[in-house]
Amino acid sequence: MINKKVNNVQQALHGVKDHMTLMLGGFGLCGIPENAIAELVRLNVKNVTCISNNAGVDDFGLGLLLQNKQIKKMISSYVGENDEFERQMLSGELEVELTPQGTLAEKCRAAQAGFPAFYTPAGFGTEVAEGKETREFDGKMYVLEPAFKADFAFVKAWKGDAAGNLVFKGTSRNFNPNMCGAAVITVVEVEDLVEVGELDPNHIHIPGIFVQRIFEGANYEKRIEQRTVRQKQ
Repeated sequence: MINKKVNNVQQALHGVKDHMTLMLGGFGLCGIPENAIAELVRLNVKNVTCISNNAGVDDFGLGLLLQNKQIKKMISSYVGENDEFERQMLSGELEVELTPQGTLAEKCRAAQAGFPAFYTPAGFGTEVAEGKETREFDGKMYVLEPAFKADFAFVKAWKGDAAGNLVFKGTSRNFNPNMCGAAVITVVEVEDLVEVGELDPNHIHIPGIFVQRIFEGANYEKRIEQRTVRQKQ
């Protein structure tokens, strides 16, 4: 029987080294791999390139790695909630590659599917397209975007089994599914790790073929990035 379960986050992140390229799932603070990020902080890996929709906030998510000066380059689509990110970017300490959000998702999915590149109209005529091949299709211009190449992908799912089959819950089904299988090694942390056969096959979002390591996480904070409520009447 296929068994991709590891006992803890330390085993799950075995082999992570300085200068690697890392994918991290999530959107804002929703569905981020909290345990994997905490372990990256503990390991104190340096000069890593991080691919993620955004860079967390100052004291949570990828913001923790930024505080420790662990990130050399950030590839993302939104960076507006992190003062330390802004400071490092403006001072030249941090290299930043901003990518249209749909393009970022597709660069992950292309890597997952084994496609080396794809054409997209997003970014044509802007600095996003500088230095890239462009081509016309049916009278419309497109930019050739390469798929991502990453060493590790860190993914957060709601439930999974020992074979790596995954179920995502709610809006945490964001960049996480696209990053499964988009790196050399995909590490998944789940809230509930069950035995093979317990998941309804009709409810599985990502099959285990895209996963190399899976473990049950703990102590999830699940912070809300910005809580806005109406005034009490």
